[in-house]
Amino acid sequence: MPQADLVFTRGPVLTLDPARSRATSLAVTGERITAVGHDEVRELIGPGTEVVDLTGKLLLPGFQDAHVHAVGGGSELAECDLTESVDVSAYLERIRAYAEAHPEREWITGGGWSMESFEGGLPTRQLLDSVVPDRPVLLSNRDHHGAWANTRALELAGLTAATPDPADGRIEREADGTPSGTLQEGATGLVSRLVPASTAEDRLAGLLRAQRLLHSLGITGWQDALLGSFNGMNDPSDAYLTAAKDGSLTARVTGALWWDRERGAEQIPELVARREELTWGRFRAGSVKIMQDGIAENFTAAMTTPYLDGCGCATGNSGLSFVDPEALRGHVAALDALDFQVHFHALGDRAVREALDAVEAAVAANGRRGNRHHLAHLQVVHPDDVARFAALGAIANIQPLWAAHEPQMDELTIPFLGAERAAWQYPFGSLLRSGATLAAGSDWPVSSPNPLEGIHVAVNRRDPASPDEKVFYPEERIDLLSALTAYTAGSAHVNGHDDAGSLLPGHLADLVVLDRDVLAAPPEEIAEARVERTYVGGRLVHGG
Repeated sequence: MPQADLVFTRGPVLTLDPARSRATSLAVTGERITAVGHDEVRELIGPGTEVVDLTGKLLLPGFQDAHVHAVGGGSELAECDLTESVDVSAYLERIRAYAEAHPEREWITGGGWSMESFEGGLPTRQLLDSVVPDRPVLLSNRDHHGAWANTRALELAGLTAATPDPADGRIEREADGTPSGTLQEGATGLVSRLVPASTAEDRLAGLLRAQRLLHSLGITGWQDALLGSFNGMNDPSDAYLTAAKDGSLTARVTGALWWDRERGAEQIPELVARREELTWGRFRAGSVKIMQDGIAENFTAAMTTPYLDGCGCATGNSGLSFVDPEALRGHVAALDALDFQVHFHALGDRAVREALDAVEAAVAANGRRGNRHHLAHLQVVHPDDVARFAALGAIANIQPLWAAHEPQMDELTIPFLGAERAAWQYPFGSLLRSGATLAAGSDWPVSSPNPLEGIHVAVNRRDPASPDEKVFYPEERIDLLSALTAYTAGSAHVNGHDDAGSLLPGHLADLVVLDRDVLAAPPEEIAEARVERTYVGGRLVHGG
């Protein structure tokens, strides 16, 4: 028998093959798995074979992230980083230090601040003025649905008490109407349009920086959830295409082309042309991203009933549907007919329903074409709509790390949803029991890209950093094997990689080695596991 290039021995090997879920050995030749089994696989070891002893470790399929902003995340690592803290004084010190270290920067940009750090989730311009009064500052919050601006930035943008709110956003204001420094959703674009654009070199560096991080977390492929320009964010497409052509893109990447919500069906021919232009090597752009609503914390997620106020009474606000629901059905049917996948941002229960209605319209118009449409985020799903995912073949693209009690959830979300609707949040268990296919992602840089942390929360419904916190709607927990499957086979399915996501002969050798067998450890220890090695197509891209 021909010798293998790489053999893993002395298991455990988690195959995610329902017919044989466990093995102890696996062989790789070239880019593909050539054998999965036990001692008999050792017969493929020859003089040139690399042998990896798995004693005490776990081999499983490489993770895939079904919703991430890799270039943006990698670029932000080089900007003013406010993540890993919720302390306002720490934010201000970091901003001051960054501005002093970068006197050449015309604008101070970056982000990662948390809404829980500020009263009502609303930071003020005066706080930024206290550390950077002379240059414009614009910092995205951690979910990237809002931004914090100083007075200089607001002045340069011409924002005053007389400036109207855009249709897709809101300018937070002081008592006399003066912009207070917080911009929500589309209002961020009023200022971000002035920020100097990144260069092609910046974007490529951001991609490669992100790729190193994602590989270190066991991620072998992903779907970039926004290829286009939006709210001051630069189009990352050129970085992917450059890296795909020069061979520096080692991950397998699907790109979701941005649907401009200010336009309609006239943009579809442009998307067709972009799909052809941006398909090269390990990069392809066969998905279209439609952002149907905002987020719950700033009351822009689209709900079937109004948000509550601080006293528990109904308001007049039910959130925003960014694309007219009737038009959405036509757009999705047209995209489906052209074999685009549609990647929805659907966070509130009305947005989820509108997206499912659009998938239903596509099925009615075109039949089932297997385009794997998926709805991301799914914070609030009306119980009447849970079973529709399986019925329509719509994939539930979950971000598990958010399904836990933490201040932003407990102080800025649950009180304004009300008890009944709050219990509909992140219904992973209900979706799984109804027969829905689950894929998983991080939405990094909104939250940590570490799949093991997301898996931990999916199983425990507790933040790994708060093990004593009460369980977040425990009936929606899922088992560890289902959570692992969502991050591997489920996301590989969404990303169109049918020969990845499980360890079968003939499949791509996209693999990850963990430092322990997480299935043999207590569930509350899942997030403690670490990635030792990551392989893409049999090539080591992390560890060694």
